Amino acid sequence: MAQEPKMIATIPRSATEQLQISINEYKGKSYLDLRIFYTTDDGATWLPTKKGVTCAPENIEILKDAVEEAMKEFMSVDEQEA
Repeated sequence: MAQEPKMIATIPRSATEQLQISINEYKGKSYLDLRIFYTTDDGATWLPTKKGVTCAPENIEILKDAVEEAMKEFMSVDEQEA
Protein backbone atom coordinates (compact mmCIF):
# COMPACT_ATOMS: atom_id res chain seq x y z
CA MET A 1 0.00 0.00 0.00
CA ALA A 2 1.30 3.47 -0.91
CA GLN A 3 2.35 5.80 1.88
CA GLU A 4 0.79 9.20 2.39
CA PRO A 5 2.85 12.03 0.85
CA LYS A 6 5.30 13.68 3.26
CA MET A 7 4.79 17.45 2.97
CA ILE A 8 8.06 19.38 2.79
CA ALA A 9 6.86 22.92 2.00
CA THR A 10 3.96 24.96 0.69
CA ILE A 11 4.45 28.12 -1.34
CA PRO A 12 1.36 30.33 -1.87
CA ARG A 13 0.80 31.50 -5.45
CA SER A 14 -2.58 33.21 -4.98
CA ALA A 15 -5.62 32.95 -2.73
CA THR A 16 -6.72 29.82 -4.62
CA GLU A 17 -3.40 28.23 -5.72
CA GLN A 18 -0.28 26.95 -3.99
CA LEU A 19 2.82 24.98 -4.87
CA GLN A 20 3.11 21.93 -2.64
CA ILE A 21 6.49 20.23 -2.34
CA SER A 22 6.34 16.71 -0.98
CA ILE A 23 7.92 13.30 -1.06
CA ASN A 24 5.48 11.00 -2.77
CA GLU A 25 5.41 7.40 -3.87
CA TYR A 26 4.42 6.10 -7.31
CA LYS A 27 4.59 2.47 -8.37
CA GLY A 28 6.67 1.61 -5.31
CA LYS A 29 9.31 4.33 -5.87
CA SER A 30 9.72 7.58 -3.94
CA TYR A 31 9.96 10.93 -5.74
CA LEU A 32 10.17 14.60 -4.90
CA ASP A 33 6.89 16.06 -6.16
CA LEU A 34 6.43 19.77 -6.91
CA ARG A 35 2.78 20.28 -7.81
CA ILE A 36 0.25 23.10 -8.11
CA PHE A 37 -2.82 22.60 -5.94
CA TYR A 38 -6.05 24.62 -6.05
CA THR A 39 -8.97 25.28 -3.72
CA THR A 40 -12.57 26.28 -4.31
CA ASP A 41 -13.65 26.37 -0.66
CA ASP A 42 -11.40 29.05 0.88
CA GLY A 43 -8.58 26.60 1.61
CA ALA A 44 -10.54 23.92 3.46
CA THR A 45 -9.63 21.40 0.73
CA TRP A 46 -6.65 21.52 -1.63
CA LEU A 47 -6.78 19.44 -4.82
CA PRO A 48 -3.85 18.60 -7.14
CA THR A 49 -3.67 19.79 -10.73
CA LYS A 50 -1.81 18.15 -13.60
CA LYS A 51 0.71 21.01 -13.40
CA GLY A 52 3.75 19.70 -11.64
CA VAL A 53 7.10 17.96 -11.79
CA THR A 54 8.47 14.84 -10.15
CA CYS A 55 12.17 14.49 -9.47
CA ALA A 56 13.83 11.13 -8.88
CA PRO A 57 16.05 10.95 -5.78
CA GLU A 58 19.19 10.59 -7.90
CA ASN A 59 18.44 13.98 -9.52
CA ILE A 60 17.77 15.99 -6.35
CA GLU A 61 21.41 17.13 -6.12
CA ILE A 62 21.13 18.60 -9.64
CA LEU A 63 17.92 20.39 -8.63
CA LYS A 64 19.58 21.70 -5.45
CA ASP A 65 22.55 23.03 -7.45
CA ALA A 66 20.18 24.74 -9.91
CA VAL A 67 18.22 26.42 -7.08
CA GLU A 68 21.47 27.58 -5.45
CA GLU A 69 22.64 29.03 -8.79
CA ALA A 70 19.31 30.84 -9.20
CA MET A 71 19.65 32.25 -5.67
CA LYS A 72 23.10 33.62 -6.53
CA GLU A 73 21.70 35.23 -9.69
CA PHE A 74 18.82 36.88 -7.84
CA MET A 75 21.10 38.07 -5.04
CA SER A 76 23.49 39.69 -7.54
CA VAL A 77 20.56 41.39 -9.28
CA ASP A 78 19.27 42.68 -5.92
CA GLU A 79 22.74 44.02 -5.07
CA GLN A 80 22.99 45.80 -8.44
CA GLU A 81 19.60 47.43 -7.90
CA ALA A 82 20.47 48.61 -4.37
